Amino acid sequence: MEYIIGTDIGTTSTKCVLYDTKGNVIEYANKGYQLIQTTPDMAEEDPKDIFNAVIDVMGQVMRKVKPGELKGVSFSSAMHSLILMDENDEPLTRAITWADNRAAKYSEELKNNGLGAEIYAKTGTPIHPMAPLSKMLWLKNEYPDTFNKAKKFIDLKTYVFFRLFGEYKMDYSIASATGMFNIFDLKWEPQVLQLLNIEETRLPQLVNTTDSIKGINDNYGQILEIDKDVPFVFGASDGVLSNLGVNAIDPGVVAVTIGTSGAVRVVVDKPVVDPNGKLFCYALTTDKWVVGGPVNNGGIVFRWVRDQLFAPERITAQQMQVSTYDILTQIAEKIPAGSDGLLFHPYLGGERAPIWNAYARGSFFGLTRQHTRAHMVRAALEGIVYNLYVVMLTIEGVAGKPKSIQATGGFARSSLWRQMLADIFEQDVTIPESFESSCLGAAVLGMYSLGYIDDLSAVKDMVGVTDVHHPNEENFEVYRELLPIWIRISSVLEPEYKSIAEFQKKHNHNK
Repeated sequence: MEYIIGTDIGTTSTKCVLYDTKGNVIEYANKGYQLIQTTPDMAEEDPKDIFNAVIDVMGQVMRKVKPGELKGVSFSSAMHSLILMDENDEPLTRAITWADNRAAKYSEELKNNGLGAEIYAKTGTPIHPMAPLSKMLWLKNEYPDTFNKAKKFIDLKTYVFFRLFGEYKMDYSIASATGMFNIFDLKWEPQVLQLLNIEETRLPQLVNTTDSIKGINDNYGQILEIDKDVPFVFGASDGVLSNLGVNAIDPGVVAVTIGTSGAVRVVVDKPVVDPNGKLFCYALTTDKWVVGGPVNNGGIVFRWVRDQLFAPERITAQQMQVSTYDILTQIAEKIPAGSDGLLFHPYLGGERAPIWNAYARGSFFGLTRQHTRAHMVRAALEGIVYNLYVVMLTIEGVAGKPKSIQATGGFARSSLWRQMLADIFEQDVTIPESFESSCLGAAVLGMYSLGYIDDLSAVKDMVGVTDVHHPNEENFEVYRELLPIWIRISSVLEPEYKSIAEFQKKHNHNK
């Protein structure tokens, strides 16, 4: 047999899947790690913990492989992480993740002085504290000694490859999510280097997503039982590989993902940017670019509803050994579409797309004495999808109307939420039968790089279909009426988000 490994370095865990060259799953491993959040807006991880998780999960799946059967390893990784490395090639900092908001002041300054718009037009990364560009400005200004000591500014995947091969290399896909990479010239953007006052040599060498490297470090080669001649494909970021892994790579096929966070993404054949700076454009390959918008507030909002509004039901569910989420969706199903006019803006953790406002806060609007907790849970679920729909409207401006939607993520387990997506988007929604889509995307990209498939479209034979949901006309008529109100309320509230966020920070009793 011949096998390919797809490994996904995620924000909370690393997943590893062993596939045969037809895309069949042979073995799976998953290992979690801690997200460190000891101060407000902080979200860091220990890069050594993550590297150890990578070695652990790869070692687990390699138990199924006999000598000579492994033909390649390919990687997916979360975007926007930043690690500063010292002269001895040791981390000066932990990995600062996409969820870290401490650079909010500097991203806001970039937005307001006009320079941010210029940089976005070249890099395709919206100006936001998630981006390494903003993080580096923050470190440069507030921790100049640490910043100046840094030999290299890298991300998690580059760190893993450095530990395995001793070279600092970053693929175009991860680079295109830094805010520092010119997506049209495929090189580090000189304007950004000048802004940060750093030399290009302090950044990793850029490589294509389909490039590979051989010669794994002897120690790790022995631990994993991987020969030095096995190629490791650099791969891409988790978002773009998720599109590939659910077969959403043809024009007009949109991938909607709702996990802890969420995203709406579509593939185009060349880099494009949004005139208003609200969409990202990240590389899959040099002729396939993923345009879309990420949201902070997906399933994490549902978790908040469960924990804060339905604590008794959670205890009951634990006693009955059933999912609290299943109970909540059953409760929400009894409420009509539109929640009898109760609207929810799901901005519990700031927001990226569509408003790109780190200060954004959540709100219920339209509450009356007739509304119940059941209305609140349905309104919360609808609010998450409304937000994704507004992202889709922005994408239509640069990529045209969607033809179909491939929906994935933890939410896809709920038939209510799947139908809600079809009704609000007024589109057929297909739920692919795709196990760990970013791992599969990495494996398929690896197969393409190594010559096992001629075209990425071969993924269609590896991805099945579990469900298809069609829009309910009665429901989408209700949503058509409510959506403009939801959008207008968001616009009215936006000028006050910073004021209330600053108040909350000043009067934080959980310090």
